[in-house]
Amino acid sequence: MKTKYIKSWMPVFLLALTMSCTDLDVDIKSRYTEFPDNERAVEAKASNAYFAMRGPIGRHYNSAQTLSSDESMCFSYNGTDYYDSGAWSQLALHWWNADNGFIAYWEDLAGGITICNELIAEMGGEESDAIAPIRAVRAYYHWVLIDNYGDAPILDHVLEADEAVDRSPRADVAQFIESELLAVMDKLSTNVDITTYGKPTRWMACALLVKLYLNWTVYTCGDVATYTPSMPNNKLNDAVRLCDEIIASGIFDLTDGYISKFLPENGPHIKDFIYAMPFDRETQRGMTYARFRTHRSGQQVFYGINLPQSVGGNIAMNAEFVDKFNLSGDERNEQFVGGPLFVRDPNTYKATNVPWMIDDQQVTLTKQITLTSLDQTLPVDATPHGGRSQGYRSIKFYMDLKTTQAQARSQSNDVPIFRFADIILMKAEAILRGATATNGDTPMSLMNQIRDYVQAPRLTQHPTLDELLDERAREFADENWRRNDLIRFGKFEDDWGYKHIINPQAKTELYRRIFPVPRGILNTNTNWKQNPGY
Repeated sequence: MKTKYIKSWMPVFLLALTMSCTDLDVDIKSRYTEFPDNERAVEAKASNAYFAMRGPIGRHYNSAQTLSSDESMCFSYNGTDYYDSGAWSQLALHWWNADNGFIAYWEDLAGGITICNELIAEMGGEESDAIAPIRAVRAYYHWVLIDNYGDAPILDHVLEADEAVDRSPRADVAQFIESELLAVMDKLSTNVDITTYGKPTRWMACALLVKLYLNWTVYTCGDVATYTPSMPNNKLNDAVRLCDEIIASGIFDLTDGYISKFLPENGPHIKDFIYAMPFDRETQRGMTYARFRTHRSGQQVFYGINLPQSVGGNIAMNAEFVDKFNLSGDERNEQFVGGPLFVRDPNTYKATNVPWMIDDQQVTLTKQITLTSLDQTLPVDATPHGGRSQGYRSIKFYMDLKTTQAQARSQSNDVPIFRFADIILMKAEAILRGATATNGDTPMSLMNQIRDYVQAPRLTQHPTLDELLDERAREFADENWRRNDLIRFGKFEDDWGYKHIINPQAKTELYRRIFPVPRGILNTNTNWKQNPGY
């Protein structure tokens, strides 16, 4: 089992809370008279605030970001198995509504923010240096809210018993996030080691600000349906400045092999990771990417492991996305498998943990996915290995083959949130969009840093924005950034998979650049209005 360095000392007790702003009856003074100043005690309390996104990142957030983009699609075997009332296919077809469970992680974010606010109050208020990481992660939760749902409440204090809170305009929340991060920047740790892994540091705050600034026009344009990539962004030079600060720190680099960064034994030793969500199949569960990307017959036949339940096998890569992985020698090509696959000897395979032991049986994964009918169910033939073998599969976050029945389908692969490679490519993008170049860097030289470390051919001429977007596709597939990128580049309504065939009106539904407020949240906050279009 993977050795982990971050442990949650108590259950995240408020994740079950809905966004019930008027029901939070919290009298801090009646419960606490003095917060412990012992460093271990403070850390034990504060660590509970850091992992409210573990559940969503482990599954539903990942599904929402990935399946709504051009990366992958999901299908239902014979229209029933893994149909789940249309929840999966709605994401792939841009047909989702407020009842879709995959976009219902607002509740998790609300719970995380509530924990942060309680801890800030307990620890002496916002002026205390000790709560700087908590304010930073609270800002991150607010960022996830506006990136996914648009307008959101600014929750910067413990709510009174009868206090009603309204949603603030997305632009106002973006400015709040900026002000929070700037306020705590100098109070955050600059150390990057086992003790800070998975926690907000100065570099996490810098990276979040860069992401905020690069999307600034998306977040502040008012109506998301009116956004175009040609709108001016006055935060681009600020984005470059922060990228330069991270680069100049000398703490992060691209020396890790591409595939190895995402395997079950990743962790604080990965020099590319600025901020990551730790997972462990035993103690920090919930990461299940491989469950849905593995061939449906892969429970025992292909992997030789005895999972207590079968894998889903219902997520496959869109052929258009696979075609972007066309650079000769590029290590990133290895994150997908397609074509002929061979059944492994279970005993040899499990003993060695080597993913390419070959036996004598074979299936062939086809790049194209052929549906049995063109409707919103996205059904395929489930006859082994017919429909089960359609579509290339992502093995980027490969399952740990030492997984036992008791550990169910949880994985030990930590999920990066901010990477140094992203800083390099965001600086390149900011310059391409009009920021002043610094330190002799150009978009071509920056992209070539990425090409060099993955053994891909170097650029010989300056890239276009479209070429940079394709580079981001190759670098960050399955890392929860593709939806965000497509919206910023004005490509979210483009044709891919079966979306434009089954649901051609998706090309005109620009309001889908944000998700609807989940039905349960609206039922609790009856004074709120649903996002336009939903």
